[in-house]
Amino acid sequence: MRLVPRRLRLRPRLRGLPRLSRPQRPRLGRPRLGRPRPGRLAGALLAALLTATGVGTVAYAAPSADAVPTADAAPQIDVPAAPMGWASWNSLASQIDYDTIKAQVDALVSSGMAEAGYEYVNIDEGWWWGTRDSKGNITVDTEQWPGGMKAIADYIHSKGLKAGIYTDAGKNGCGYFYPTPPGTPPAPGSGSEGHYEQDLRAFQEWGFDYVKVDWCGGQDEGLDQETTYRAISEANQAATAVTGRRLVLSLCEWGSGRPWNWAAGVGDLWRTSTDIIYWGQTPSATAMLSNFDQGLHPTAQHTGYYNDPDMLMVGMRGSNATLDRTHMSLWAVSGAPLLAGNDLTTMTRQTAGTLTNPEVIAVDQDPRGLQGVKVAEAAAGLQVYAKVLSGTGKRAVLLLNRTSAAKPITARWTDLGLTGAPASVRDVWKRASVGTHSGGYTATVPAGEAMLLTVSGTEAPGTAYQSTTGSFTVTAGTAGLKLADITYANGGTAPRTATLRVGGQYATTLALPPTGSPTARRTVSVLLSLAKGANTVTVSGGPDTITVQDLPGTDGVQAVGG
Repeated sequence: MRLVPRRLRLRPRLRGLPRLSRPQRPRLGRPRLGRPRPGRLAGALLAALLTATGVGTVAYAAPSADAVPTADAAPQIDVPAAPMGWASWNSLASQIDYDTIKAQVDALVSSGMAEAGYEYVNIDEGWWWGTRDSKGNITVDTEQWPGGMKAIADYIHSKGLKAGIYTDAGKNGCGYFYPTPPGTPPAPGSGSEGHYEQDLRAFQEWGFDYVKVDWCGGQDEGLDQETTYRAISEANQAATAVTGRRLVLSLCEWGSGRPWNWAAGVGDLWRTSTDIIYWGQTPSATAMLSNFDQGLHPTAQHTGYYNDPDMLMVGMRGSNATLDRTHMSLWAVSGAPLLAGNDLTTMTRQTAGTLTNPEVIAVDQDPRGLQGVKVAEAAAGLQVYAKVLSGTGKRAVLLLNRTSAAKPITARWTDLGLTGAPASVRDVWKRASVGTHSGGYTATVPAGEAMLLTVSGTEAPGTAYQSTTGSFTVTAGTAGLKLADITYANGGTAPRTATLRVGGQYATTLALPPTGSPTARRTVSVLLSLAKGANTVTVSGGPDTITVQDLPGTDGVQAVGG
């Protein structure tokens, strides 16, 4: 398989499965809504996992002249996890005010969701009607928001939570083009174009911690996604220089500008598709699977930057316990943001239990910060996804049955980048061990459902390559996705950035957290898309070593990004 050309993403459609599509954006009822840091890389160790040719057979790449024995790995360092919280749009649309949000905040706490890690309360479209004063400052309806937006942010903070707010990249926001529910007056001027720094500074001064920037106005005006969101990111930095309160930046251009190629370091998370559910619809497996599939860009998700397949439908009217568990499993193996979209004030105990299962959350929030990838599909629709977890020999495994009948699905240890040695297996939803198994594990998965497991086994060995220039020639036995561990030292107090590039693909920005001292070495992880044969991998800042380890997988060979 060739490396993907620039501006082209290639992922073969699964044979025997229909192509899933999302509903077209309606003209009535707008769509559901979904760090750069200065410094130098002190030294790096990059471990890339290569693919294998079959079960139990590891195909090592022929070592180049600069190959050396595997170096002792530095400890892994935690990266910022994907945001967890609740967002207002899915269930409330524009029908929000101080009392409505306050009630959701109280329910988030009383239900146990806050204790489980759901910390953001994100106020979406409908909080503002596009009005400004003579100086261009946002003005709000004080009947809707007594005390202004600072008052609701203060209330959210009083519960130990963080506050999120919303705007649009264009002059007019989604509330102008798609007033929702139908009958809601349109809101002209409800975007931030021409006021990026002014508005973001206001949000920071009001005490908000997170901002979602939608794309309805940007789309209408024909703005360029990358250029526009880079300007917004710079405005966020400029405002932060004044207030000291940086906003987590959520880019919501629905994947239209291929943000997985450029958004790492521009924003913290970026939508990869259109909305998972529209006003008046009920949750569906089709929408869930479509957004899951469109959100798989594993080379872009690393070091605290995340693909965002949109808010959760768990617990919304028309869903059910089985769909909810499958939904959570898919988002967890993706390492996706967990932003609940249901009405928390009417949430059942069962829904709360689904949202707060600690082992599911642990898979999603794993501090290595990676996305799961498809590693096997022995028959059409019977899929195995694996997510590399922190630690050694740790994997989260999703067995997904997209067919219409219950079928056995096997996860083979060699497909996960492990040896065939015995490995312990745990059922995440049941929170129970299912024993120790050699070679792999087979389970019967009901039609349309998924099983989420964790596996603790033995990592395959690796080979190290050295360079004094930061440029490495890595030879892959097969094309596909590889895991890379980058070892570095950062004696500063803030994360530093480095630029990683594979061949002619788009470069990606890495965020390297402080390691405690200039000599303390730690590792962060990324996924690479390598062609069969020789690949040039460069990392800015002078890394000196790459460790290459096989990650077998008969179908884990999507070419992503590019």
